Amino acid sequence: MPLNLSGKNFLTLLDFTPEQINYLLDLSRDFKNVKRAGTPHRYLEGKNIVLLFEKTSTRTRCAFEVGAMDLGMGVTYLDPGSSQMGKKESIEDTARVLGRMYDGIEYRGFEQSVVEDLAANAGVPVWNGLTAQFHPTQALADILTMREEFGDDLRGRKLAFFGQVGNTASSLLVICAKLGIDFVQVGPQADVPGNRTYRPELWKACQELAAVSGATLTMTDDIDEGIQGVDAVYTDVWVGMGQSADLWCDRIALLEPYRVTEEVMAKANPGAIFMHCLPSFHDTNTTIGAEIAEQFGVTEMEVEDAVFESEQSRVFQEAENRMHTIKAVMYATLR
Repeated sequence: MPLNLSGKNFLTLLDFTPEQINYLLDLSRDFKNVKRAGTPHRYLEGKNIVLLFEKTSTRTRCAFEVGAMDLGMGVTYLDPGSSQMGKKESIEDTARVLGRMYDGIEYRGFEQSVVEDLAANAGVPVWNGLTAQFHPTQALADILTMREEFGDDLRGRKLAFFGQVGNTASSLLVICAKLGIDFVQVGPQADVPGNRTYRPELWKACQELAAVSGATLTMTDDIDEGIQGVDAVYTDVWVGMGQSADLWCDRIALLEPYRVTEEVMAKANPGAIFMHCLPSFHDTNTTIGAEIAEQFGVTEMEVEDAVFESEQSRVFQEAENRMHTIKAVMYATLR
């Protein structure tokens, strides 16, 4: 019998039990199968959702829009210039207005407190499309990708996150701790300018979760130590969306030793896969990539192009899985 998540907000995976997370992953797999089979699944016909984007996105917006339309729902997209939220109208008042018009609200932006305020006042399910603290829909897609590679029971598998702590790494830490997946953060550990570490309260909470699930959670600045026994190697951009371009100089110096290279991948387990939440600076075929190459002489940043384009890479499978997992979240909370 399916678990009942109707009416539940999706703000952080800390709010979900391992059973609920696995239910959402099972549901995601089912939706992927019916989508690929071309089977109609307009189970939420007549419902409407609104997408509030203070940060633009390709994958998040498309995943929510296509997923919602597949389920039969209407979708309204509001970019930063299309809403008065936080400017002429408070977040609380915006939530109360939208909650009377829509059946669900997605938010992608900055502080976690914003999506929490929306959830506290909307009266309908609110979904976190990304905040500075967490990226839970991405973590679900990542674990679905690992399931497709290694089987549904991932206990004892190991994921290494290379680089610097951010919202994606934090959500991966949580879901690994919940599901019994060993997690290692491979990156600078020193208290140096530009470096970021896990919030102490989050690390403590995840250690307690890991003690129950059997996962191990570790941090190291030693690449050879961190890559041992790893099944999935993950990385992210060195400067995130909305962050100052002035950070590039310090971040390149700090994180260049932790670029995911062919040499790094060769030290992981046989059959290990490479993962990335995208977009990625693996070449100079973007405006920013070309600018960084000209300014700093760096043509590949967080990952070598040879790894990104290799047979080990699952980055586009992950990107597709954003749609299936987001569809599962919407369906489970609105059904």
